[in-house]
Amino acid sequence: MITTDICIIGAGPVGLFSVFEAGLLKMRCHLIDALPQIGGQLSEIYPQKPIYDIPGYPTIKAQELVDNLMLQIAPFNPSFTLGERVETIDKQEDGSMIVKTSDATEVHCQVVVIAGGLGCFEPRKPEIAGLEHFEGKGVAYMVKNPEKFRDKEIVIAGGGDSALDWTAYLADIAKTTTLIHRSDTFRGAPDSAEKVFALAEQGKINLILQSNVVSLNGNGHLKEVVVAGKDKNSYAVPSDYFIPLFGLSPKLGPIAEWGLNINKSAIEVNTFDYSTNVERIYAIGDINTYPGKLKLILTGFHEAAMMCQSAFKFVYPNQHLSFKYTTVNGVNAF
Repeated sequence: MITTDICIIGAGPVGLFSVFEAGLLKMRCHLIDALPQIGGQLSEIYPQKPIYDIPGYPTIKAQELVDNLMLQIAPFNPSFTLGERVETIDKQEDGSMIVKTSDATEVHCQVVVIAGGLGCFEPRKPEIAGLEHFEGKGVAYMVKNPEKFRDKEIVIAGGGDSALDWTAYLADIAKTTTLIHRSDTFRGAPDSAEKVFALAEQGKINLILQSNVVSLNGNGHLKEVVVAGKDKNSYAVPSDYFIPLFGLSPKLGPIAEWGLNINKSAIEVNTFDYSTNVERIYAIGDINTYPGKLKLILTGFHEAAMMCQSAFKFVYPNQHLSFKYTTVNGVNAF
């Protein structure tokens, strides 16, 4: 059995930064994630995508942010269980908890922090004939390695930020890039939409609006997508890869059975310290909800800091917490 102070469910950026904040208070952390690698959504969905709203970084690629966070928490020597999903949390008589995973790993801890992680989400799959048949054979729900699509014929479907950003990015890599959207306006950022329209005018991408992908065809591997417009007439578009980007839908899984207050697949928390209705269980990052919630990485960083200040009393019940700045105390490794 693994013994630690805080068990963090989710090894995305918010979970990782929690290790740093906990380490400043001499609390050890063990992280569990259903994904086989560290980084959560950043590493799984858009490792090469630039992020623009991290303080101090005008732009930073998602994987670079994960790598930097790993360097930042290295002095606190966190441990990880990857590729396993948390199934149960058993409260002990002394208030501590034993967390059990799908592979029978057990972690004894004083505090549990649910930090989302991709293990709590799954891609939204549109209703398209043949979609699941071609999963892994030309259908991809995320872009892990853009080089995979070099000199290939790519079709992207969607109207949000991810669809717009990857269309612009892959335009310089793929042989052909086609974006298909059911409307003639986009939900994504206006400047991203303008860039896509400009690329279409320059002939660098194919832009098909007010249309839907209705089916996929191929023999062992995807060969074409069938598109239908408003007039219901359909036609085929050659495609080596089809990437439907319709966002993620929360999937709480076993978390939904832990007695937590759930609101629309998110966990309700007290904004004083981001605690849930179950003592010693906190929820931070995209998985929580409260009035005014913003699903931003920097918001999760703030929540992590506040959570750790509160969790201290369960790890060191006989000690008084005295807040000190890192500029005064520095970072003292374990």
